[in-house]
Amino acid sequence: MGINFGYGGHCGGWILLRQFINQRNKMITNKKSTEFGKQMEYWIISLMLKEGLEIYTPFVDDDAIDLIIKKSNGTFIEIQISARSKTIAMGHAANFSMISHKKRKNYFFVFYSERLNMFWIMSSVEFLKHSKQNKTGKYIGKRAISFNSKKKDKKTGKYTESLYPHLNKYIATDFSRFK
Repeated sequence: MGINFGYGGHCGGWILLRQFINQRNKMITNKKSTEFGKQMEYWIISLMLKEGLEIYTPFVDDDAIDLIIKKSNGTFIEIQISARSKTIAMGHAANFSMISHKKRKNYFFVFYSERLNMFWIMSSVEFLKHSKQNKTGKYIGKRAISFNSKKKDKKTGKYTESLYPHLNKYIATDFSRFK
């Protein structure tokens, strides 16, 4: 039994076809987003390896752990990587949202903005201190953090992105914090 795409004079089938196409397009967008995220994870891991870090990667990312680092003192830390593409909307280059998180010992976030070409590293406690938790709506309980804002240039009328100064102490130029 096939799907009736509306050849019999009614439009219900065409609506179904449009819904199917929209769903397929969402899947393609999600796939590209997932591919970007995985590419960034491997790229960041390669940078860490170049700095001499001892890295282990779990097979499954079901506990928000992208990698584990064995520090020089023999202890282990867990890392969650989150990246934003250069194609993200203006003003959102370093905005990270929909993050489920509760305080965890030896847990860190590595945030990366491709457009700004910047890293931020935060511990679990630091993230909880500076992030905001959604109190209502679809993403209730999820957390978000913004390292930048959007400002309109009065002379040109164009928007630019600027960093929030109080979070600059988390900007990282290397991964020495994990050694």
